[in-house]
Order: sequence, then structure tokens, then C-alpha cells
Amino acid sequence: MAKRKIYLDYASTTPVDPRVFAVMKPYFSQKFGNPASLHSFGREANDTVEKARARSADFFGCEAGEIIFTSGATESNNLALKGAMITRISHLNEKKIKPHIITTSFEHSCVLNSSKKLEEQGMAEVTYLAIGKDGLVSVNEVKKNIKPSTALISIMYANNEIGTIQPIKEIGKLIAKENANREEKILFHTDAVQAVNYLDCNVNNLGVDLLTASAHKIYGPKGVGLLYIRKGSSIKKIQDGGGHEFDLRAGTLNVPGITGFAAALEIAEKERARNYKIVEKLQDYLITRVLKEIKNSRLNGSKIKRIPNNANFIFRDVEGEGMLLGLDMEGIAVSTGSACSSGDLQPSHVLLAIGISEEDSHGSLRVTLGKYTTKQEIDFFIDTLKEVVTRLRKIAGK
Repeated sequence: MAKRKIYLDYASTTPVDPRVFAVMKPYFSQKFGNPASLHSFGREANDTVEKARARSADFFGCEAGEIIFTSGATESNNLALKGAMITRISHLNEKKIKPHIITTSFEHSCVLNSSKKLEEQGMAEVTYLAIGKDGLVSVNEVKKNIKPSTALISIMYANNEIGTIQPIKEIGKLIAKENANREEKILFHTDAVQAVNYLDCNVNNLGVDLLTASAHKIYGPKGVGLLYIRKGSSIKKIQDGGGHEFDLRAGTLNVPGITGFAAALEIAEKERARNYKIVEKLQDYLITRVLKEIKNSRLNGSKIKRIPNNANFIFRDVEGEGMLLGLDMEGIAVSTGSACSSGDLQPSHVLLAIGISEEDSHGSLRVTLGKYTTKQEIDFFIDTLKEVVTRLRKIAGK
């Protein structure tokens, strides 16, 4: 008999919702035109893209012309940071001042690496804010680090490893107040990839100028994302080619992916409240049982200010990779952190940022739930995890 398979790594990626796939299917073979072509095939494809753009804009509470489709969150985050700096540096260089970025020490690697690249190229000065032990950014710390040359503030909405929710609305209000007295406005960017399924992502409610989202985190296809760019925000393209996407993102548009993304957003909006309650109940059950039944375990980050599907644990005297492989042998998929860093043996920069030691960080396990997760799967996972942890501690002599 085939081994039971349980997927508890929804922060890494999600299965495509059958309703999303049904919408995408015709655009792979029947309606395959290039949206940039002028003939009927191209016009049909272009019309499809523009309808998807309008539907996506409805989700974020913005205008259709403020949505730029990309290949995913990594490209969107690169465009947000590098595109903003390309625009700003030419003006500030006349004054021999580098534009200043404020971000945090526990952003996704694509934001951190983009920031570091801008530093290396002499295009920006970057401040990496410290994070509290609860995994939250302090609004006061943001305020204290703003200076006349600050051009961009980039803070993720919900952390991809520990799930903590940042005070984006409060930071948005702070920046709006600061901008009231500025000639050159500070742009506010948030990576909302993990937030779209569960949180309010209306850009006006959040007060953001730039927002990143990705389809494959919300039961849509891989290989497609978007960047919301508020009208009037000064952003330049970072790759050369054609004049696609309002001359901000060169490259032939992924029509099936864009269509699927818009469908996934509509479903997420319609089912958000229901899914939130179901997943949050499972998360509470999971956290309570794990902390009660497995000794020397702890939850990382705030238990209250977190998205409802993420639970990141530390298990003392156990290696995370050992737990992951032991669970995988029993058909259970979890992770030790971001999938983008799965080949990196270094301790998680997110866990280090919230004050966890290198030794303890190696014993981390990220369990992320989704709309297809059941209580029976949680029970099987916990019972198996207890066996795996006990076995590994015995081998380690603990």
C-alpha cells in the first residue's frame, strides 16, 4: 500500500486550485497568442491580460495601470528596490549624497541581497533594522532611522519563516506624516507574499507605494507575480528589451499564469474569512499539542501577531535536517525555513535576527498549513514528530 502523503509546507508553495487551473487551461493551446501581436490572436491575448489586470487591481484597491506583472516575487522585489534607486541616485548624486534605504534584518533573501548589491555598487546606503524577540519591527525604530536622504523603506508584511505580522499600516501613517514636509517623498514598499491569503492588502489602507505578491503562494501557478506601483512613484525598469508593462518590465507576458493569478486572487478574496478561521483553529491545536507534548520545544515569534498558517518551532538537542528527513520518510513534508535557502547550511538569518543562538537555530522546524490541511493530518504529524524527536535525541545521547 502507498505511504500516506501529508503536505505541511504551504509557505513554500501551494497546489494550484482546480478552479484556477480550469481558467488557465485554454491559454496553453487554444488561445495561445502573444499579447504584443497586432493580429486577432494577439488582441485576444492582450484583452485577457488587461481583464486579469483589472481584476487584480480590484483585489488591491488600486487602478489597473498600477499593476505590473512579473515572473514572481524575486523579480518584483528587485524591481521595487533597484528601480527606485536608479531613479533617485541621479538626482541625489548632484549633491554627492547616496539615497538611503531602510529595511529589516529578517527580510526575504531577495530583498536583503538586492539591498546588499545596491550597497556594493555604491548606489545606496542601507540601514538594516533590528527585530524584537517577538519577531516584530518597532515603528519607533523606523522613525528614528529616517534621515533627509531616505528614499525607500521596505518592510515585509508577514515573515516567510516565522509568520509574524508587521505593523505596516502604522508605518504607512508614519511615512505619510514624514512625506508631508518633504520635497522628495519616501517610497514605502512591502513584500506581501505571505500575507495575501489572510490579511487586508488594500494598498490605500496600508499606505504603501509598492507591494509585491506571488501567485504560487495563493493556490495559483508558479512563475508569475506582480508589483503594485502607486501612480506618480518614480521607478525605472531594471532589464532592457521591449516596452512591455508600461515600459517597466520587458518580456513576453505569461498569459496563462497572469490569468491564473487573477483567478487565484478572486478566490482568495471570496474565501479569506472562511479559510482564516479554519486554518487558525488548526494552528492553535498544533501549537498547543507540540509545546505540551514535546519537551524542550518553543514557538518562535509572537503567538498573537502571526498569520494563521505558520508555526515555527525550536527543538533543543535535535538537528532540523534530521527532523525534516525523518518526517519525510514517513510521508510528511515540512521545512526548516525558506525554500529559497534550503541548500544553505548556515543558520537562519531570521532566527538569528530575533536573538536565537546559532546552536538552537539548527533545531528549527517550520510547519505551514493550508486550506486543504485536516485535523487528522495534524494528529498524524504530531505523533510522528514525537517519535522522530525522541529517536534523534536518543542517538545524540540527550
